[in-house]
Amino acid sequence: MSASSTPAVQLSQLTKRFGDHVAVDAIDLTVPAGMFYGIVGPNGAGKSTTLSMIAGLLTPDSGTVTVAGFDAAGQREDVLGALGIMMEGLSLPERLTGAELLEYTARLRSIGGEWRSRATDLLEVLELDRAPSTLIVDYSTGMRKKIGLAVAMLHRPRVLVLDEPFEAIDPVSARAIEGLLSQYVRGGGTVLLSSHIMDVVERTCERVALIKDGKILTEGTIDDVRAGGTLNDTFVDLVGAAPQRPISWLQ
Repeated sequence: MSASSTPAVQLSQLTKRFGDHVAVDAIDLTVPAGMFYGIVGPNGAGKSTTLSMIAGLLTPDSGTVTVAGFDAAGQREDVLGALGIMMEGLSLPERLTGAELLEYTARLRSIGGEWRSRATDLLEVLELDRAPSTLIVDYSTGMRKKIGLAVAMLHRPRVLVLDEPFEAIDPVSARAIEGLLSQYVRGGGTVLLSSHIMDVVERTCERVALIKDGKILTEGTIDDVRAGGTLNDTFVDLVGAAPQRPISWLQ
């Protein structure tokens, strides 16, 4: 199989349980290389659990994960080299500046001298160069998101796995991030992201999978999934709107 035809991510019968709760229920999914791919679903649907298994942060109970042609269980070092990860809840070294964190990351990954120009570009595009002396402990939520993205991209991975990358990001910064990720995809990279912001998914992603209760309800191109409406409408139709009842004390 040629590099171009090798899926960026392939999941086969991927399953994860927490006690009696099945968080991910025998998912089969193929993410082609070189595209924006979105995973959407309600809270508790299994999105983050799925991404965490792809990232290697959780071990599946059964099924397989393949990243850029490498088996996640048997070729872990190759998978780590191919992946860039930005997940909710991952801690960062609090007593470093953004630039120091990127230098630390470059040394850990043994990136050559090009890391300096890459770091400069990322800090500038993400507007983190405006606070060069600020420690990460003093970063806002949005700034932490952005430095996490910079860390994930520094080694120019083949696949980016991003969990809610636009949450707590202002609209101007969101467009800058979209532009950065678009350049990455045009260069042959693959972005696999989860998001609750449907207009961002609709605007950026080529394909999308909608997950509920650990199962894929529908998957396809954005146009196929939204079927002439909006992605948000499809989401609500498939997932079901929350029941409403009048609350007397609010009226």
